[in-house]
Amino acid sequence: MASEASPTAALLLIGNELLSGRTQDKNLAFLGARLAARGIVLAEARVIADVPSVIISSLNTLRAQFTYVFTTGGIGPTHDDITADCVADAFGVDLPIHPEAEKRLLAYFEERNIEPNADRMRMARIPEGGTLVDNPVSIAPGFSIENVFVMAGVPRIMQAMFDNIEPTLAVGPKIDSVSVLCDLGEGTFAAALRELQTQYKELDLGSYPMSSEQGRRVALVAKGQDKIALQKVSADLTQMVLNLGGQVHQE
Repeated sequence: MASEASPTAALLLIGNELLSGRTQDKNLAFLGARLAARGIVLAEARVIADVPSVIISSLNTLRAQFTYVFTTGGIGPTHDDITADCVADAFGVDLPIHPEAEKRLLAYFEERNIEPNADRMRMARIPEGGTLVDNPVSIAPGFSIENVFVMAGVPRIMQAMFDNIEPTLAVGPKIDSVSVLCDLGEGTFAAALRELQTQYKELDLGSYPMSSEQGRRVALVAKGQDKIALQKVSADLTQMVLNLGGQVHQE
């Protein structure tokens, strides 16, 4: 388990298209892995609709609870791209055109012979006090304000934005993991795994069923910051499987 010293984070995935199933989210897995590698615990993720009251209340709740809040989606040129408006409302600030964002967009549009109409220029609006987050893919920037980072929903753009955000984030104790792959059903080892969790309170233990060409498999996974405890629990998980008549397999 993460220590109290570990920075924490929450993710707001914003968009009706996510809730309808029309768009399959890829940002949660990416962000979870990148934050974990930096020692930041992604403690909560919410998928919410393009509803101002929901976005504002979720944002205000999460930014008070966690070291960082990341949002994806809703910063484009259309009528339902309302994330910037909602962030400004949550912080109680204005939403003016940002001079540098405007400059970047105008140059980008001119180079491509694109009309810089009012809708496209909506993407240059940044909450007062916000800092631009560079977008090397399609130029329209994200932004940060206090502990909130606002990014695009398109995965490749979001990932490029996060590459620019990452160096500014705190570094926490690294969270490592070990896993043991077995052929037992979860009902067979549930009691024994529960007992191991009581012994290793500093670790998170979990079981994750999966299918393979060899048949049913379950990955027994332990995560935490204590490398010695992880080594010990790996041996204990292996012995648990063997004691219950199962076999340990290579992943």
